[in-house]
Amino acid sequence: MKLWKRNAVVAAIVLFVCVAVYLNWSYQKEGTTDVGKTLGQAALVDGKTNDPLLAAASATPAPGESAQPGETAKTGYFASARLNRQQARDSALAMLQDTLSSDSAEEAVKADAGTAIETLASATVSEAQIENLVVAKGYTDCVAFISDGGVSVVVSATENGLQDTDVARITEIVTGETGVPASQIKIIEAEG
Repeated sequence: MKLWKRNAVVAAIVLFVCVAVYLNWSYQKEGTTDVGKTLGQAALVDGKTNDPLLAAASATPAPGESAQPGETAKTGYFASARLNRQQARDSALAMLQDTLSSDSAEEAVKADAGTAIETLASATVSEAQIENLVVAKGYTDCVAFISDGGVSVVVSATENGLQDTDVARITEIVTGETGVPASQIKIIEAEG
């Protein structure tokens, strides 16, 4: 019975992470021009919105900066992907914390939930590090997803597309941060 509960908790976490990755992948395929827009809903009034996805997609560059063509759509995708990833993590974390605080849960299940929380925290830190390092290498934006099956990295499109040197540079960053072999790293270029 203990083994079943532990496996159920682990399966739930894996399921949430997989769903988040799938949703982000499918969202990327659909395009990002209508980020946060609901059919029949007014997009913006006087350029003001409370929707963080619309705010990111309609953001204007700061004085002295120029926006690249398609940059606002890519920014919207990356903000949306991070938001979806965080929501999936928050949901999984809430389930794990409920398990930890449950009086009826067995100690082995609580220990597994604690380990799963540590794993989530570690993945979150690693993803942030990967994203920061990729942006530091000169890419406009990046979002990383760490799962049991490997690491997926979505990078903003460059003028000439991702070259072999770009893929090697990003793979080196991911391998250095996670220890995941290059064969388990997927690098995807987000199109504007």
